[in-house]
Amino acid sequence: MDASPNQLLFCVLGVCGCCGALRPRYKRLVDNIFPEDPEDGLVKANMEKLTFYALSAPEKLDRIGAYLSERLSRDVARHRYGYVCIAMEALDQLLMACHCQSINLFVESFLTMVRKLLEADKPNLQILGTNSFVKFANIEEDTPSYHRSYDFFVSRFSEMCHSSYEDPDIRTKIRMAGIRGLQGVVRKTVNDELQANIWDPQHMDKIVPSLLFNLQQEEITERSPSPETEKEKESPVELTERCFRELLGRAAYGNIKNAVKPVLMHLDNHSLWEGKTFAVRCFKIVMYSIQSQHSHLVIQQLLGHLDANSKNSATVRAGIVEVISEAAVIEASGSIGPTVLEVFNTLLKQLRLSVDYELTGSYESCTSAGSKVIKVHEERQLQEAVIKTIGSFASTLPTYQRSEVMLFIMGKIPVPGMYPALGSANTGFEGSRMIQIMLLKSLLQVTAGFQTTNMLTALPSSFLDPLLSFTLMEDAEIRLLVLDILISLIDRHDNQLKFSSLRVLTDISVLKLKMDKCSRQDNLFMKKHSQRLYRHVFLASKEENSSQGHFQSLYTLLGLICVELANEEVVVDLIRLALALQDLALTEESLPVYNRCAIHALSAAYLNLISQLTTVPTFCQHVHEVIEARQKEVPFLLPEDVFVETPKLPEKLEKVEGEVLFSQAKIAETLGGSGYNSERLATPYIPQLTDEDRLSKRKSIGGHHLSAAGGRIQTQSEKEQKSPAEQITFETLKQAIVNFQGAVRLFLSVSV
Repeated sequence: MDASPNQLLFCVLGVCGCCGALRPRYKRLVDNIFPEDPEDGLVKANMEKLTFYALSAPEKLDRIGAYLSERLSRDVARHRYGYVCIAMEALDQLLMACHCQSINLFVESFLTMVRKLLEADKPNLQILGTNSFVKFANIEEDTPSYHRSYDFFVSRFSEMCHSSYEDPDIRTKIRMAGIRGLQGVVRKTVNDELQANIWDPQHMDKIVPSLLFNLQQEEITERSPSPETEKEKESPVELTERCFRELLGRAAYGNIKNAVKPVLMHLDNHSLWEGKTFAVRCFKIVMYSIQSQHSHLVIQQLLGHLDANSKNSATVRAGIVEVISEAAVIEASGSIGPTVLEVFNTLLKQLRLSVDYELTGSYESCTSAGSKVIKVHEERQLQEAVIKTIGSFASTLPTYQRSEVMLFIMGKIPVPGMYPALGSANTGFEGSRMIQIMLLKSLLQVTAGFQTTNMLTALPSSFLDPLLSFTLMEDAEIRLLVLDILISLIDRHDNQLKFSSLRVLTDISVLKLKMDKCSRQDNLFMKKHSQRLYRHVFLASKEENSSQGHFQSLYTLLGLICVELANEEVVVDLIRLALALQDLALTEESLPVYNRCAIHALSAAYLNLISQLTTVPTFCQHVHEVIEARQKEVPFLLPEDVFVETPKLPEKLEKVEGEVLFSQAKIAETLGGSGYNSERLATPYIPQLTDEDRLSKRKSIGGHHLSAAGGRIQTQSEKEQKSPAEQITFETLKQAIVNFQGAVRLFLSVSV
């Protein structure tokens, strides 16, 4: 049956009229939040209704999100950006208000919309999407998510951090949005074990370089006093640094490596080690941001990176070493981790390699046409940087570990007669010499500020014996380094600088020396090692190529021994040593005039010092009289005329005698009346001259010998009063037991 036209019209109007009423309520509520004119913004009253509906019927959240996502996609395609902003604002409010179990499905719709905005070409849409994501990242969700992925956001935000948009203002806004987006991803994922691990290399290799790229920008805006918001004040560099610090601060023990490795790679890829400034800045941020107990992990990574770049240019290696040095200063808790010696081993290895490179001119074992050109001055700068870094590390160590490091370095130094060669076959003698100098300089850095209450355990024979053997070498630079090391070890009250000027003082109270009573441990140390110290001081004074610096160091060393380690017996031996130096200058006519005058001046200055320290008036008077006589007759035997820029010396040193010499007999007489051992004072000091006897601790067979236990000189008459020590072996012990058993049996038989 055919319908009439009126009936058809009614049907059409009826269907169209009831469509709105038949639509789901959530769609009507969503549609009502959009005004006719997008400039009017979100309809707040209707937004409140939508929020109430979502809270009352949380199972509808996913549908609300899907419908909002559909509308937003349509508006983006039609370039209706006002409605896009309204949709994102509504999503933000719903996210902030709803924390139910159905939030996960709604979040998926939300992230789909954010993704849609980030993929848009318009910078404003990218920034809008980023701002919404940051708000979402700050929300703590009540329910876990098992399948959510943020890989796209890491990649997209990293790409925004590298934006090259033409307009500089818009480019800055895009980069800052990318930085905030990365910060949001980290906050959202770092503490959620169910999320993808943000510390995985695939993510860190994008996040960290993006932050470092923006950290390199130097356009830091000046802060104006006008009342602006913090975000308006903040520049990309400042925001990046804050974000980078937050990222590192959240890194646990197992994540430090993945966080630091991209930093190393970025500095490598962009050749930023050579400038040093940016590399140092980066690792200062790293060291100050990570948890303090993890600091040693960063330093170990830097050391490993230094090893990996062993054949790179000296400027690159020097840059890495500079960063290590700065990091060591920050890592001041006193613990570099369980591998302290490995740290120093790596640095010492770099020293040896640098010496080889400098002398061979190649990074390979043999030179080739394709090898890199090595610049000597750059290698020298690297060597100084490594030595400085060794000192920086050592300054963070406790005393017992520093002693271990000193022994470790000493074991690496080529010692005459013990470790004759250390350099490669291509460097030869000069290589060994340079390594000796570099390692002694390193040892000097380690001993700087070294203080111990028990020198006997801190400085064992295994360390002192090889160290003192260097004082007998012909190389003047090596001898001077050894003297400086001994000075640094003995000086425990910062008296070193007070002896920096070798001169005769009428009143030593102006020096304001810090002195403590000699402890039992110090007495034991001097009892064991004093004679070796005196012997090497005496022999070092005989070297013809000694300069003013050597005599200055000898004076400082003797002065510190007197102030830090002297008891009555030590004072007596030091006076005998000073008088022996005077005799040396008189008898060794083969020495140059300068050396003989310098030894006389050293002896005079030291006797003047020690006489005032003993406070024996007659001793002081004798020393004063001799000095006055020298000032009148032979001023060139005093430090004021010798240790100057142009010494006033005679061409030939005539025979010196009479009142200008210190008298051992008078000194023994004056000090004997004050309780000092006058017999010992009257005995001239004669050192044991054979190195072999000293190293093997065998006694000499001359008129005098050195007692290994007491460290004092014995005369022949003293030796006659004691029977020689019998050598005890297994056979002698066995024979003694047999003899004892026989005596017992004889005694028992007689008794019966």
